[in-house]
Amino acid sequence: MRKMILLPAVLALGLTGCAGLSPTEQRTMTGAAGGAAGGALIGAMAGNAGLGALIGTAVGAGGGYLFDQSRQSQQRAYQQGYAQGRASSR
Repeated sequence: MRKMILLPAVLALGLTGCAGLSPTEQRTMTGAAGGAAGGALIGAMAGNAGLGALIGTAVGAGGGYLFDQSRQSQQRAYQQGYAQGRASSR
């Protein structure tokens, strides 16, 4: 029962540390957390949850970072197109 009360408190405390992160850091961390969870599940089925979580964390962090870079590129292209459209309409 004590663990059931402690787990939400630990998770809430961990999430409050995310408030001052940049979008890149947030997406990388989200990818790492998702990768760790998925890796731990797959690793548990294969017999080594710790190694699965470690590999999943690395893959997830890389995926989160690449996703962020793609989003930033899309945003830059949008802003550039918007600025060119405004300039040509004058």
